[in-house]
Amino acid sequence: MTFVRNSSTLISWISTGKLQQTVANCVEVTGIGLHSGKVSTVRICPELAGEGRYFELGSKVIQASIDFAKESPLCTTLCKDGHSISTVEHLLSALEATGVDNCRLEVETSDPHHPSSFEVPILDGSAREWVEAIEEAGLKASLDRSGKSREKLARVLTEPITAWRNDSFIAAFPYSKVKITYGIDFLQAPEIGCQWFSSTCSDKDFFAKELASARTFCIYEQVEQLRKSGLIKGGSTENAIVCSESRGWLNPPLRFSDEPCRHKVLDLMGDLSLLAQGGNQGLPVAHIIVYKGGHALHTDFARCLSRVK
Repeated sequence: MTFVRNSSTLISWISTGKLQQTVANCVEVTGIGLHSGKVSTVRICPELAGEGRYFELGSKVIQASIDFAKESPLCTTLCKDGHSISTVEHLLSALEATGVDNCRLEVETSDPHHPSSFEVPILDGSAREWVEAIEEAGLKASLDRSGKSREKLARVLTEPITAWRNDSFIAAFPYSKVKITYGIDFLQAPEIGCQWFSSTCSDKDFFAKELASARTFCIYEQVEQLRKSGLIKGGSTENAIVCSESRGWLNPPLRFSDEPCRHKVLDLMGDLSLLAQGGNQGLPVAHIIVYKGGHALHTDFARCLSRVK
């Protein structure tokens, strides 16, 4: 990946005007993993202010941080000390958007043959059920070990920054809010084709209404090869929208005419949430423009942004 910035001072920090939050009660969600095909359960539990979001995999803990992200096909995976948790992006997108800044994410798997590999359930392929679970749990202000609340901070981009891989790129520019503009181009599948979506993304109600229910998608002609590669073992028309290059959508109706592009925005928000530190906001305050992105480009960009001052 090529990465360009225009000055040595790229980031400043501001108060969001909000206090750090956590869930008011534990809530549990069970479902099948998209790639493993195994059933797992995620329990979202309250946590102290400043602790951030982290996964508890038995006795192992992995912080939901870009420091532990590794490139993996078709999803975002966190790894530490031989343990991994994959397909974290939809859950993290929902937590970031709804303002769950601190939480413990307990994960249990039904796969005894791979006790160190975990996967977040795919559910219906979107973040809708995660948002519903968070609404069921409720929110409250996080308190630290001294019983005090903490303000929530956010990174502010002060200079343009660009990253690209081949013909895919992310460019971010100083802006007063979090704004995302995303473009996709699937020439081989005309029913998807070229789509663009653009909006400010700082309102949890907007996320719940316009982004959370956008489902993951795939090209039908690629399914057999993906399965031969050991992927999408749990994939079905119940958790993805499937488009044929010649026949169009095989399991309509779509929830939005541009549902694939909206899902890419959802993925980006989950991947950039890995920039969150100590219960602060993950998404940088900037106008982020992406063309033909994916998890690898998203996390490359987040990794670069985490290393600059």
